[in-house]
Amino acid sequence: MSATIRNQPNIAGKQDAAPNAEEGGTISYSAERIIGNGSFGVVFQASVVETGEIVAIKKVLQDKRFKNRELQIMRVLVQDPHCNIVALKHCFYSQGEQPDELYLNLVLEYVPETVYSIHRQYQKSKPNTTPLPIIYVKLYLYQLSRALSHIHALGICHRDIKPQNLLVHPQRNHRLMLCDFGSAKALVKGEPNVSYICSRYYRAPELIFGSTDYSTAIDIWSMGCVGAELLLGQPLFPGDSGVDQLVEIIKVLGTPTREEISAMNSNYTEFKFPQIKACQWRKVFRSKTTPDEAMDFIGKTLAYNPEKRVKPLEGCAHPFFDELRDERTRLPPSQIALGSPSPSEPEDLSLPPLFNLTEHELRSPPELLEKLIPPHIKAKKEQKAAQKLIYDDTKKEASYSTSTSTTSESAVLR
Repeated sequence: MSATIRNQPNIAGKQDAAPNAEEGGTISYSAERIIGNGSFGVVFQASVVETGEIVAIKKVLQDKRFKNRELQIMRVLVQDPHCNIVALKHCFYSQGEQPDELYLNLVLEYVPETVYSIHRQYQKSKPNTTPLPIIYVKLYLYQLSRALSHIHALGICHRDIKPQNLLVHPQRNHRLMLCDFGSAKALVKGEPNVSYICSRYYRAPELIFGSTDYSTAIDIWSMGCVGAELLLGQPLFPGDSGVDQLVEIIKVLGTPTREEISAMNSNYTEFKFPQIKACQWRKVFRSKTTPDEAMDFIGKTLAYNPEKRVKPLEGCAHPFFDELRDERTRLPPSQIALGSPSPSEPEDLSLPPLFNLTEHELRSPPELLEKLIPPHIKAKKEQKAAQKLIYDDTKKEASYSTSTSTTSESAVLR
């Protein structure tokens, strides 16, 4: 199979074409506009010429000496998909303007918004009100927890969790999808990793301390920072440098103990810090509308010791998310909650899929599954299981009756 990307003159001004690994047929893409760019390359919104389907194409310069790690990870996720992780649809290579330039094009699901863009839109439309409605904070953090649980079960650490990398589809019940695996890596015990990773404001303290043997717990810290930002309306740990950020962290969590410093990076056990007491979460989240459960959940993600941070699926079982397990819970109309334009069609205010557990999730301890799966979902599953048993029994009975009838006829014929 081959692919052609037809760029608009104001985007690239050149037609790229390159064969894909598969053979047979051609897919043509028409690039419509740039929706993201950075040191990694550029992301286009494009359409499939043959079908009109809207997709996103991430175009990155390929170093011919190495395999592209992002492509390898995305292929793993194609084999083991999750509803809260963006899917790779297709990939192909294209030639650059220079003879030795080769670009990798990742064709991905197109999702129109991000947590970052939705949060900004809300702040602009309602500048003098409280931060984002709590139902959305719950919904986004719950779905992000599921996504992290899935990739962590596969040994993959995202290493760049931030609002910009959390896609949201408002027209699909605010389903969240984790994207941009350009910094992701399958962590191997004993194999060193770079410590200067993850965007500022969301960097775990062990990274600031220069640890090279960190774990997937750095993603949990980043998730806590995202959650706190949605609750506060601004980043929890701002800073222009690692030292600045560490100071901001200490202002909130207090001075780390020697044991906590050792857990982050054993080479820093003798490092001297001024002794500062931890700040109460109620003083951090000054709004009286911030639920105690929200502060407790954030506190469980922002522990100095990486081992003491909540595991993602255990986080899903936290009381903060109990409202999502209530069968009666509905999303508020977007026009009222987010200041969005009035929709042309009636909105579906039901929640996105939250309990369609994968094989990895179903391997959780029974006591955790008991908390995760709400009664109304259990009842539906039991009803389906009962219907299947009845169907199977009916099928067996019909088969038995046919077999008995045939045997009787044979006996008569004899």
